[in-house]
Amino acid sequence: MKSADTAPALVIPQLIVGLGNPGSKYEQTRHNVGFAAVDALGRGWQISLSENRKFQGTFGEGMGPGSQKIRLLKPLTYMNLSGQAIRAAIDWYKLPPESVLAIYDDMDLPLGKMRLRLSGSAGGHNGMKSAIAHLGTQNFPRLRIGIGKPQTPDAKNDKDTVSFVLGRFSAGETEMMGEILQLVVEAVELSLKQGVEKAMSLYNNRTVAAKVGSRGEA
Repeated sequence: MKSADTAPALVIPQLIVGLGNPGSKYEQTRHNVGFAAVDALGRGWQISLSENRKFQGTFGEGMGPGSQKIRLLKPLTYMNLSGQAIRAAIDWYKLPPESVLAIYDDMDLPLGKMRLRLSGSAGGHNGMKSAIAHLGTQNFPRLRIGIGKPQTPDAKNDKDTVSFVLGRFSAGETEMMGEILQLVVEAVELSLKQGVEKAMSLYNNRTVAAKVGSRGEA
């Protein structure tokens, strides 16, 4: 049997980074679902985040599931410079790039879907472009949360795209996002206990469906 057939080492995140933009103008927008995911993880694990100038972000550390130390980071550099904050944190803690789990929005995934991967390109996402540039590799896990695409006749128009990603979810979509964020928390917790690949196999095909006739409350 070739050595390539031996089981690969488990990829267990040690730093979880949510990508987004700081400031009230961007709160609850589609482009900030990475921030929302980190907030949900912090609440679940009772890890409070506060501004850390050294890391150019909002940061917290504590014990995750399975009693392992975990660190949470929301860069305050604005999306296009997210990699600066990630680099500062991994340099300080002497972490390898593959221990970083980046969580961010993806227009190519429909609302109600998420995807975990061990590596890959930025796929046009400016926050991930910055992360890859500063880490010097594409080989770190990421969790993409689907936000869907604008349903306008000229959806390929850049202006429409920007206003869509920087727009807020409707009441019904917000309800769906609450459910998908719960799945995100479950998937990340499994990643910490049994590795990212195990979580990929169980959660990449899960879908949160819109509730027919659901009003949702704003």
